[in-house]
Order: sequence, then structure tokens, then C-alpha cells
Amino acid sequence: MQGIFYNGTIDTGENVCAQAFLVEDGVIRAVGSNEAILSLAGPETERTDLCGRFVCPGFNDSHMHLLNYGRSLSMAGLSDHTKSLAKMLEYLREYTLSHPVKEGQWILGRGWNQDYFSDVSRMPDRHDLDGVSATVPILITRACGHSAVANSAALSRAGIDKNTPDPEGGRIGRENGEPDGRLYDNAIDLMDPFIPLPDKETVKDMIRAAVRELNGYGITSVQSDDYGAFRGLPFETVNEAFRELEESGELTVRVYEQANFAGIDELKRFVQAGNVTGTGSGRFRIGPVKILGDGSLGSRTAYLSRPYQDAPETRGLSLLDEPKLNELITFAHQSGMQIAVHAIGDACLDQVLDAVEKALQADPRPDHRHGIVHCQITRPEQLKRIRDLGMHVYAQSVFLDYDNHIVEKRVGPERAKTSYAWKTLMDLGVSVSNGSDCPVELPDVMRGLECAVTRTSLDGTGPYLPSEAFTVREALDSYTIRGAEASFEEKSKGRIAPGYAADFTVLERDPFLTPPEELHTVRVTECFLAGKRVYLRNE
Repeated sequence: MQGIFYNGTIDTGENVCAQAFLVEDGVIRAVGSNEAILSLAGPETERTDLCGRFVCPGFNDSHMHLLNYGRSLSMAGLSDHTKSLAKMLEYLREYTLSHPVKEGQWILGRGWNQDYFSDVSRMPDRHDLDGVSATVPILITRACGHSAVANSAALSRAGIDKNTPDPEGGRIGRENGEPDGRLYDNAIDLMDPFIPLPDKETVKDMIRAAVRELNGYGITSVQSDDYGAFRGLPFETVNEAFRELEESGELTVRVYEQANFAGIDELKRFVQAGNVTGTGSGRFRIGPVKILGDGSLGSRTAYLSRPYQDAPETRGLSLLDEPKLNELITFAHQSGMQIAVHAIGDACLDQVLDAVEKALQADPRPDHRHGIVHCQITRPEQLKRIRDLGMHVYAQSVFLDYDNHIVEKRVGPERAKTSYAWKTLMDLGVSVSNGSDCPVELPDVMRGLECAVTRTSLDGTGPYLPSEAFTVREALDSYTIRGAEASFEEKSKGRIAPGYAADFTVLERDPFLTPPEELHTVRVTECFLAGKRVYLRNE
């Protein structure tokens, strides 16, 4: 099948625009002027008038949780009800009435953020949730995913009491020695064995729901951590779900799986089964081993080199001790795997860089593209080490929308001056891609684009370190060609050029001609994967 898209503003990179392009068998074959491209049309060629709209490569969210996003769409959505604790609890009561649970089921929710509460200055606790239900287990996860709150029924179901020790890399909140319902990082995993697992068809439904939403944001590729969504669910089931959806034509995003495992034994089983970086198909491929190094800034569990400014009793949590982190990174590297490590705090980043350096010294590999996910609280010398080790950085510019309000309070002015330094990394020659960490944030690329360019929250807070602002060109590239670099695909997608996949997004306005503070208002009108429309905006 051959198609021509003409009369558009076609972004071909380097701020050079064309008017039209030719697509054949899912690949871009020619790009140029209207006259030149229309002259290539045959009698069966489909012609699409773009009506002057802006066309760019399909967006690539280079770090998110696709399956968890689909899961979150089926649970209580707390992000729209987090302006006060009272309002959130009121919504949960209404939700439990409208979504009665069957025997053995739980009420699950995600998206609260205590920093937005206007009526209290604390996290929820089990007593708050006991007021919603004293009998049905309830577990609500903070927006960041690194802390959660359980009611008394859930704590009882999981057997968590005053005698339960804190797990490695986690913490159980306590009040007078008794669990207060708050669970931090690996302590949340204590709940997993008691929450019913979905079957494969339910997993497929979650993926279907998520990819529909992603296409609406103009996203055609994701790099996604999915094995961590349900710890008790075998990776084989998740892989089968993705591949069956690909076979049926329902997987309308390309997935590069960031393989996250609870321990090295499961990782070894995964690799021994033939799952190494790059294996797979056009729509579902195995990517890097994903490792969680620490927690989040919002939960004060990111692992810092010095105590938190607003909580001097803690430096956060290291989720893996150094021997285990070294073992994971060494095994993955020696197995030919790419590696992507979640590191938000600078102390965690020290551990990761040391481990990667040791692995590379023992077994040099020139183009490994190991990466740091988030890379938020940093010191200048660490940025140079990232460059010298040849690492990729997976940034989330959209985090600035919230973090602008807290970063200096959490880490103090000195460390805040050298953090979220993604432009500096780019200037050092580091490949920096962008993403949302969805469902931590919505996968709204235009919001992320604006935060990258303005360094300002959407409510006007900021700018935070304006010298770290991206140009529109750099921001757009971070969601396209830089994401392709993260998955070794920069020669096959991420550009509108001959020989590249015909994955592209149509915007109603040209972002280069849009005031920076209005970028988030630019709407996606259409989205195409392999030359086929997967989203059309209904006006």
C-alpha cells in the first residue's frame, strides 16, 4: 500500500521542513516538496491533505510503565482528588459504593500526593482508610509509586503487625510501635502476594486501554517497565499478552521492554530463556535490564549523600546493597544486556556509576548504552562520569511541573543548583531522551515539552535553573530521535526521512511558532504507526 501526505509542515530535523512525504509498506520512501512527492503517485496511491498542519516523528516515551498505566485506569484514580485529604477520602467512599468488590478482592487506588493537601500536612494513614472501610482491604499508592497506604484490613490480610521487620530497601511506617499503614518502597511488595493476580486476558485488556490513551497523546513508541506491575505474574504471561496483541493488530505502539526483576535468580532465568536485549519483533522487543536503585524525592526515599533539608533524620533508602547491585549489573553486562538503573538521589547515583565502571573495566563494550533513569539530584563531577562512561540518560522534564515546588525544600539550595541538569549533560555530549514515568505523570508529551523549554511549572512556578532549558528543537528531539538512540534504533525510527518507519504525529500548530508557555495547549490531531492511522481527534 502506497500513500502520500502532502500540504503540511513536515519536520525533518535540524529545523528543516518539507511539504510532503511518500509512505510505502509502513516505511517512508521519499520526502520533499508537494510537487516532487505528488509526481510519484500511481493510480492506486492514497493522498492525504495535511491542511498545513505540523508533522513530526511519532513521540517516544523513553521510560514509563505501560501495564501499570492500564492497571491504574481500572482502579480508583486519586490524582484528580488530591487537593485535600478530606476530598480524597470522600471520593474513595463514593468509589467503594459504586465499585462493590467480590469476596477476596481489594480496593486499589493511585495518584495521591500529600504535598497538594490543603487541609493537612501529612500523608494519609490506616486510620484515614479505616474510615472508608474497616472490612475491605484498601491499598492506595502515591503518585510516585514509592509509597503507599494500607488500611487495617489490608495490613491484617498481609500479616503485617508490630513484629514485622522492615524489609531490605523498604520501611514500614509505625506509630507507637504499631504499623500506621504507610509503606515505603520495598515494603509495598509485602502486599503483593495477597492481592489477586489478573489472568492473561485481563492483562491484555489493561494493555489495550493504555495504548489507546498513548496514541491520543501522539505516542508511537514506549520503553516500558512491565514485569514489575504484578510481581507474582510470570514474565512469560506478560510477553505472551504483548505478542498476542501484536498478532491481532491491537498493539498500536512499539514496546521496548525495560525488564525489571525482583532478584538475580529471576533475571538469570529470563536470560537463559533467550531474552536478551534486541530480541523480539517490530512491535515488542526486549530492551535493558531495569534496576531500581532508590526511591523518590516526593516520598523522601531517594537516596541522598546528605540528609534531607526538610527531614534531617533520613537520607532516603538504597533499595539494593552494593554487593547485590554490583552482582546484577555485572551479570547483565556480561550477558550482553543493556542496563537502565533508576537513580534519583546522588548517593544512589554514586553506587550505580561505580558498579557500571567496574563492569566495563572487567568486560569492555564500546556501545553498551547503559543508562540512568531520572538522574535528578546530581553533583557536577557525576555528570562528567556519566559522559566518560558513555551512558544514556532517561529524563522526565514533566517532573518539573511538581518538583519545582519541592526540590530546594527537600535537598537544600546548594544541591538544587546542580540538579535536574539535563541540558548540561546534553552539552557534554550525553544522549538525553525524555519520558513521563507514567502513571507517575500522564504521558502528555506537550506538557513535558513545555516544561523542558520553560523550566517552569504549568502554574507559573519557576523557572528553576533556566540555564538548563532545552530549545524547542532539543525538546522535540528528546521525545523522538534521542529515544530511538536509547533503543539502538536511531537508523530506523525517530525521523521523517527515507528508510525510516512511517510513525508520525500530526499537531494542530507548529511548536516552533508557539509561545513556550502555550506549548501544552497544542493538540495532537492524528497519530500514525507504520503509515496507518491509530488516532484521530474528534473535534
